[in-house]
Amino acid sequence: MNFGALIIGDEILSGRRSDKHLAKIIEMLGARGLKLGWARYVGDEPAGLIETLRQTFATGDVVFSFGGIGATPDDHTRESAAAALGADIELHPAAEAEIRARFGAEITPERLQMGVFPVGSEIVPNPYNRIPGFSIREHYFVPGFPVMAWPMVEWVLDTRYAHLHHAEDYIERAITVWDAYEGQLIGLMRELTEAFPDTTLFSLPTIAAEGQRRSIELGMKGTAARVAEAMARLKASVGAQGFQWEDKA
Repeated sequence: MNFGALIIGDEILSGRRSDKHLAKIIEMLGARGLKLGWARYVGDEPAGLIETLRQTFATGDVVFSFGGIGATPDDHTRESAAAALGADIELHPAAEAEIRARFGAEITPERLQMGVFPVGSEIVPNPYNRIPGFSIREHYFVPGFPVMAWPMVEWVLDTRYAHLHHAEDYIERAITVWDAYEGQLIGLMRELTEAFPDTTLFSLPTIAAEGQRRSIELGMKGTAARVAEAMARLKASVGAQGFQWEDKA
């Protein structure tokens, strides 16, 4: 199953806030033996949001959407999701119950608005302040605030997709090759790519600052057995070319 991430907000695109969600969703998936297939950034403008969501709903992927589900005039994610699906929106009874329990006598129509979701949605519990997100068609909509969003995503992963945890035979392994240029290792990279077509090679060079050693992170992705075989050949070949290397943590 493919996992994707939508990170929504003009403040991310303008640089007023730095995105923290991408690194975290990769970490949360990785801890469960899963991986992120794609990520997209999109602003708060409704037309762009609707078109993006139409595309992501059509993929059938599991998508985590961060941001834009508040009740202020610049929050359009709930309405855009409904428009992308051609659905109406309504106050979800379970969301209403959570919001009323949170605010009690201080409830307002504006606060209840945060429980208005596309018809057919289910709620995603929010352990931080009880104002839920929502899910529909394998899309999970959570707030932009990490303190709320991340526990909500973990709840989804551990309740809806626990059967997928560590189900796929997939690993990534790499070594750090010291004092090398990529050009010196291209022949080896081609050899490994041809010999192990069912794996994926990756090369991540660093630009060394003055006084630091140049290095390349060189590795393979794929099934455990094939990656182990490919990495054994990679290490032997790197050593034979006279380069120092060490396993990447």
